[in-house]
Amino acid sequence: MNQIVFLTGATSGIGQATAYHFASKGYDVILAGRRVERLNETAAEIQNKYKVNTLALELDVRDRQAVSDSLNHLEEKWAEISILVNNAGLASGFDFIQDGHIDDWDQMIDTNIKGLLYISKAVIPGMIRRGKGHIINIGSTAGKEVYAKGNVYCASKHAVDAITKGMRIDLLGTGIKVTQIAPGAAETEFSLVRFHGDAEQAKKVYKGFQPMTPEDIAEVIFYTTTLPEHLCINDLVLTSVAQANSFYIHREA
Repeated sequence: MNQIVFLTGATSGIGQATAYHFASKGYDVILAGRRVERLNETAAEIQNKYKVNTLALELDVRDRQAVSDSLNHLEEKWAEISILVNNAGLASGFDFIQDGHIDDWDQMIDTNIKGLLYISKAVIPGMIRRGKGHIINIGSTAGKEVYAKGNVYCASKHAVDAITKGMRIDLLGTGIKVTQIAPGAAETEFSLVRFHGDAEQAKKVYKGFQPMTPEDIAEVIFYTTTLPEHLCINDLVLTSVAQANSFYIHREA
């Protein structure tokens, strides 16, 4: 039986690209996401293209009960998850904190922090029983520094950074690896979501430089899982050559 990788936020961007990449290497893939039509299309395409098994799991990681019910009732052949990629996350809004919208804050906190915790809580016990596994949390350069109008989004990704460190400490001796990958600017639906569907505003984020692609990041995610059993990449910050950190991007005129 192939190893199983479980990915959240698998209907687009980094999550979707990572699902394709692992499948191309012979992994069976559980894809979780909210957009059921796109989820099913992706799962079917991966299965047809790479001849691996796929499971499409319609799931909102913010729903604690749904996460518990879904993951605690997986068929036996799907329950032995080797790799968990906690990718589901978003930025919603780009406002000074005094002008921020509480609904945006709740969405980011519930998805980026609580959703990651709910999924991890459901998957970790099985990894402990088997004495092995790899958890990969997708953070951000926004979890390394704070920028204007980033406030709550940055806070949520700082939380991912802290939770990842805490996981690594608490899971010592279990055989489970814990990795954080913190990407910088990647051209995905991220900015479109952040600006609530304003495509023109989203385009400006990537203007004048070559950002990363989801496939770039997927390749690095996969690489972290290929090391010998006694090695673990703890924390990896990833940007394009044009970006130094959240503040500095070289843009062509």
